[in-house]
Amino acid sequence: MANRLSADENCTVGLLEAGGFASDPDIADPLKWPELQGRDFDRNYLTVPQPFTAGRTHRWARGRIVGGSSCLHAMAHVRGHPEDFDDWSKAGGERWSYKGLSEGFRKSERFTAFEFEGRGTDGPLDVYLPDSEISPVVKAYMQAGQALGAPSLRDHNCGELIGTAPNSLNIRDGHRLSVADAYLTQEVLARENLSLLTGLTAEKLLFEKNRVNGVRMAGADGYVDLHADHIILAAGAVDTPVLLMRSGIGDAGELSNASINCRIERPEVGMNLQDHMLLLGNVYLSKQPVPASRLQHSESLMYLNSADLGASSGRPDVVLACVVAPSLAEGLTGPDFGTAYTILCGVTHPTSRGRILPGGPDIDDAPIIDPHYLETAHDRQTFRAALRTARMVGHHSAMDDWRKSEFLPGEGARSDTELDAFIASAASTHHHPAGTCRMGRDSGAVVDSDLRLVGLDNLYIVDASVIPVLPSGPINAAVVAVAETWASMAPDVLSANTNHPV
Repeated sequence: MANRLSADENCTVGLLEAGGFASDPDIADPLKWPELQGRDFDRNYLTVPQPFTAGRTHRWARGRIVGGSSCLHAMAHVRGHPEDFDDWSKAGGERWSYKGLSEGFRKSERFTAFEFEGRGTDGPLDVYLPDSEISPVVKAYMQAGQALGAPSLRDHNCGELIGTAPNSLNIRDGHRLSVADAYLTQEVLARENLSLLTGLTAEKLLFEKNRVNGVRMAGADGYVDLHADHIILAAGAVDTPVLLMRSGIGDAGELSNASINCRIERPEVGMNLQDHMLLLGNVYLSKQPVPASRLQHSESLMYLNSADLGASSGRPDVVLACVVAPSLAEGLTGPDFGTAYTILCGVTHPTSRGRILPGGPDIDDAPIIDPHYLETAHDRQTFRAALRTARMVGHHSAMDDWRKSEFLPGEGARSDTELDAFIASAASTHHHPAGTCRMGRDSGAVVDSDLRLVGLDNLYIVDASVIPVLPSGPINAAVVAVAETWASMAPDVLSANTNHPV
């Protein structure tokens, strides 16, 4: 948005980031992404204990860096199935349908692997589709899925999602391409009407009647108040609602519990929290040495209908992924690299809904994150189906050259009770939190169809928190499309409140 809005020389843009520029060389290395979590550019949040995951707490990596969580994620570029966005259009109108978002997707992408109508070819965000680099283990896994009925797709971003395909990746010349790398080029940062201010954390919003006229920022030298005609929050599904609540926008009772005075009662701020989970994982000991990945370890997602593995259309309900290494949840131990591989699995459309609350009134008070993982019977049953599907793939004859034995959950774990116990011990975040400031046209929605916060004239939210329902896959591509779509709307939306948007 900073890129697109500052392209208008009459619009002065200040982009505020709590962290700094990426300087750790491991960020650029696609193979190092699992090692980035917990470093000083990761907010490293922690959920409250989850009853349906054996009372475990879960670490949530969130980027505190220019480029945000796109500097930490696994780089998969998945738009989602077109039907995923039907709920979005019901909530906010046709502009948020798959058709309405298509221009945003196209405008963002640089995809040149093959020609396909509707794919962007000259956007800022490279979408790399690997070929010769795919691991032979992953190729065998894809063959197993196809033998079970899954279609073979060239890419997961050309309409139908169900099937096997190599992962499309946000990689350029062998290096991670964060959203900042793509959009905040030196040429863009040199614009006189764009200021990027780093090392400043938003403490609270500043108000003037029914408008927000600024933000109080905390930095190394104390507090500074910055003012603008319009404020756009893009801090993500955790920090955006927490900033609103710390500023007095939320449920009055919950704010009072956190010693915060309520200014605007919006009870659903922080509610509707959704996240994908993956099982870490269905691990197999290998008959032969497993070659190291040449990409980013997890090289192919496989979307399926667990009730009909031969289905070729419609929204999937489960997803698998093959990791060319042992991949285990915290607390589990396993074999060494080079001796094992993993089939991950998860639920594409979880129905469990959690919430985020402020831990207190101060900027250093950690948020209370309660995702309510696996709370619904639907999620537990579908996760069980996902694990059974993963094992069907893992035990298929196409994997015979690689599979020595199943290490986790182990050959003897077959009953629903045994599978549920393993899922509870091994299900982990897929790092896709969303929904905590949902858009809608009902009285409870946090933002309207223009992504304006209900009750204020000039505060907008443009990030994953406005998503009403998760799409099927990783959300980075969809969040970028939301930002592109809103930026194209901005001249009309902002001019309704001022002749000189700042």
